[in-house]
Amino acid sequence: MTTTFDRATTPTAPDPTARLSLTPGGVRPGRLDGAWWPRSRDLLLELPALAAEIDERWGRITRITLNPAQWPVIPRRIPVAGHTVHAGWFTTEQDEHTIAVFSYAPRRLNLLVVPPETDAVGAAQLMAEAADPANTMAASGLLAVETGGDARRPRSGSDFLPSAVTPSDAAGEADRRADVARGRAASWPVPA
Repeated sequence: MTTTFDRATTPTAPDPTARLSLTPGGVRPGRLDGAWWPRSRDLLLELPALAAEIDERWGRITRITLNPAQWPVIPRRIPVAGHTVHAGWFTTEQDEHTIAVFSYAPRRLNLLVVPPETDAVGAAQLMAEAADPANTMAASGLLAVETGGDARRPRSGSDFLPSAVTPSDAAGEADRRADVARGRAASWPVPA
C-alpha cells in the first residue's frame, strides 16, 4: 500500500518549536512522561522539532516507536539535525496514542501524542494531565476522558475497561505487552 501526502494541506516547513510537556524531573516510574502535540501526522516534518527539544533537555534521540493507527506513514529513518532517528512500530504492544522515545543513554520517554486536530484548550488540558506526576492513566484513557467523559470526576484505569475485564487482568496484559515491546526495542541493532 502506498500513501502519499497532499502537500497543499500538509505543512511544507515545520515550526521550529515542539509543543512538548514533560513531567518534572524527566523520566519517572508511571505510564506517561509527558505529552507532545504535533501539528500534523507527517513524521518527517514533525519529528525534527521534537528531537531538537528533547536532545537539548534529555540527550540525543536514537530511535522512536509508534503505533501505525495514528500515523499514515512511518519512515524507517528520519533525518534530524546532525543525526538520524530510527523508527519502528508496534500494533498491539503500544498504545496508539503514544510515542516512545529512546536515547543513547538507556533512557526512554513515553509521551501521549495529542491528536493534531485537537483545539488549543483541550490540548493544553491533555498536556498538563499527561505531565502531572500523579497521573496513572494510559494515553487512550486520557483521550477518552477528554472527548467523552467528565474530566472533573475522579478516574481510575478501570473506567476505560470493558465490563468483562477486571483491572488486575488488564494490568497483567498491559505489563506483558510492555515487556514484549521493551525486549524488541532493546534488541534493535545500533549502527556504528
